[in-house]
Amino acid sequence: MAEIAGLSRSAFAARFADVVGKTPLKYLTTWRLNLAADHLRAGNKKVADIAALIGYGSEAALKRAFKSQFGMTPTAFRRLGNIAGKL
Repeated sequence: MAEIAGLSRSAFAARFADVVGKTPLKYLTTWRLNLAADHLRAGNKKVADIAALIGYGSEAALKRAFKSQFGMTPTAFRRLGNIAGKL
């Protein structure tokens, strides 16, 4: 994307962060984890399948990143969503 924008990678990352409010990598990570959360709310895929679908190398990698962003494991997130949906 930096090349398309005609900028160096560092200049692109700085401009992206100024406009979007986070670095390109942080934005991508947040977007992927929100996509994982959507799949968990739908409740029809295994965590390992979601990890592969959104580009994580392993289920464990997704679990670590997910817990870092949401403060709970994907399984706990799904369980919480199921409880909330039944209230």
